[in-house]
Amino acid sequence: MTEAASTPGSLGETLAAGSALAWAVAVILFRVSGRSVHPVGLNLAKNILALVFILPTLLILGEPLAPAVPASSVGLLLLSGILGIAVSDTLFFYALNRLGASLTAIVDCFYSPFVIALSFVLLGERLTLIQLAGAGLVVSAVLTLSKEGKAEKIERKDLVLGILFGILAMFFVAFGIVMVKPILGGLSVYWATFVRLAGGALALGLLVPLLRNRRAILGPLFDPRNWKALVPAAFFGSYLSLILWMGGMKYAKASVAAILNQLNTIFIVIIAAIVLKEKLTGWKILAVALAFVGAYLASSPF
Repeated sequence: MTEAASTPGSLGETLAAGSALAWAVAVILFRVSGRSVHPVGLNLAKNILALVFILPTLLILGEPLAPAVPASSVGLLLLSGILGIAVSDTLFFYALNRLGASLTAIVDCFYSPFVIALSFVLLGERLTLIQLAGAGLVVSAVLTLSKEGKAEKIERKDLVLGILFGILAMFFVAFGIVMVKPILGGLSVYWATFVRLAGGALALGLLVPLLRNRRAILGPLFDPRNWKALVPAAFFGSYLSLILWMGGMKYAKASVAAILNQLNTIFIVIIAAIVLKEKLTGWKILAVALAFVGAYLASSPF
């Protein structure tokens, strides 16, 4: 995957939609893992596992581990990994613990407005009134969560913090991918994913020993029972989904890829209702509808 011009026009869209499904499966598994593993420890472990998965992939495909890439591009990818993986995913896991899978999925719809807004600022892409209206719908969807929070008996503090953490997570993940969009065209998706993962893992690896609660963070990782959900979660969420996501961003327009990525909202709500037995209420259905339509409009290329 190095030459965008030689690929079918639908490849980017297919990869972006596949990423949404893989991420939805991962979120359910991360929700299970998050009940016993600290968010920082969970993020560190899944990044290390993802590196274990992707290294053999690079070797099998004959991808060089140190290709002739400008140092500036490597630096951008590492920074993208720190912001979009180390920071964003940790915030996401905090939100997931407080809100549950389906409510977090609704907050995640801020991803699309952030992508289009940052694409406007950093890449010079056009911003339309329809896109602004879509962003407004996403905000209105999140506001309906106050009703759903009462229905699910989530304490107001957890609801507010969960929404805040989720919004910040989406900002950092959007910023992390938009900032490297201009350089992805000439890079291998697999290698770029590897560098971003390395940046995220390295940042967390350096941070954890400095934290006072490092024993509470790392302790649960020594319990083999906690790896039953963590290993497949890392495979789907930090390996498969990330490769497909990077591919979608490389081969499709950022705005189009963001629309298809947002399908994860619907996937997560449905799977959470079936697997985690999270209630599928009227307010939640309304919020999902508002969020998805808003994300679609916010990311639409017209």
